Amino acid sequence: MTRNETWPNRFWGSRDVPKTKREFFDAVVAPPPSGDAPEVATIRLYGPIDSWGGFWGISAKDVGGVLDALPESVSHIILRINSPGGHVFEGISIMNLLGAHRAKVTAVVDGLAASAASVIAAGADETVMSPGTQMMIHCTSTIVWGNAADMRKEAAVLEGLDRSLAEIYTAKAGEKDWAALLEAETWLTAADAVAEGLADRVAVIPDAGETETVGDEDDLLVVPDEDEPEDMAAARVIRFAARATRTAAKAATKLPSSTEPGDPNRKESAVAYSDLTAGLRERLGVTDADASDETLLAALDQVLEEQAENPAAPAASIPEGAVVMDAAALAELRENAALGAQARREQESTRRDNIVDAALAEGRIAASSRESWRAQLDKDEEGITALLQSFPKNAVPVAEIGHSDTVTSADDALYGSVYGSTEKEA
Repeated sequence: MTRNETWPNRFWGSRDVPKTKREFFDAVVAPPPSGDAPEVATIRLYGPIDSWGGFWGISAKDVGGVLDALPESVSHIILRINSPGGHVFEGISIMNLLGAHRAKVTAVVDGLAASAASVIAAGADETVMSPGTQMMIHCTSTIVWGNAADMRKEAAVLEGLDRSLAEIYTAKAGEKDWAALLEAETWLTAADAVAEGLADRVAVIPDAGETETVGDEDDLLVVPDEDEPEDMAAARVIRFAARATRTAAKAATKLPSSTEPGDPNRKESAVAYSDLTAGLRERLGVTDADASDETLLAALDQVLEEQAENPAAPAASIPEGAVVMDAAALAELRENAALGAQARREQESTRRDNIVDAALAEGRIAASSRESWRAQLDKDEEGITALLQSFPKNAVPVAEIGHSDTVTSADDALYGSVYGSTEKEA
């Protein structure tokens, strides 16, 4: 658990970097088994907690995006955890995001809930340890450079963070000597976690299953698909823009106030997104009640194109309830999509150049064959990369074999150019 945003020893350093976010962070929704049962969503948090997101782990932004995409009908979230922890502020942010959600949250530790991940588990409405699992709590740590005053200042910050963690654990388990437990780096078995009050019980909890993945799968990609058409990349940019618009609408909505004493738990949704999509379907003439966001965007594009082809009607003739999008805004979205596709092509080209250069530097291939191997990478990067890696290193010598102790001076070189030899007669 660290405050340092440049910590060098990251979780994926000792293992293969995942190609997609779904390999370690995913969410699914299953319909209720009966009409009276609540709809359940399962979120699998199976990686490090890291503010960088992307390759490096799961950020609060990632969790917020998944929560925003959950259907309004979800009333129970099963949060499955197997995480070594990570950045303390990201862990606290994720805990608070889940606590503010309208649905009940059950944290299920499937393997390890360590460091910042223990904070997320402890903040759930219910915490369940699966058999054989463990939880670990410890003091925060960081790396700092500076003088004695800098060190003392940073130590004070860490001590304040440890007190904040103690408050979170106290809210779950009650008063204990949390300072001593944190300092000792306490590891707890499933039964120990229940005994200490950081978990409620030990059990096997079924999840929502694999019925429907929440959100767009393209949005979760970390490494671009080599076969993905450019128009799909453009569509992803538009989807991101649509989601950003929904998020901004939620932020602008004032939350309901309460006359009751104490802090509100804010489990009610401020904006009914289903009402928004229903209104768009009605205004755009889309009859399919299950139409996706992409379908609605396509219908909107068609309306805009038809308006561009026909002379603009006076403002007074636009019927009440009609939706008109600024042409400049649409053009900007399309321009951003094109730029994103171009950047992806440049990124692919640079990566493949580096693969060939590395093979040259290691003596796996000859310089004369560089262009041929580079062209083959464009056709089958995965296969050709594996083939190059199978070639022996230094098959084409690249290391210095030796050097001559004889150095020809400028005068000797001039003499040799005149007389054909640098050997001088006595």
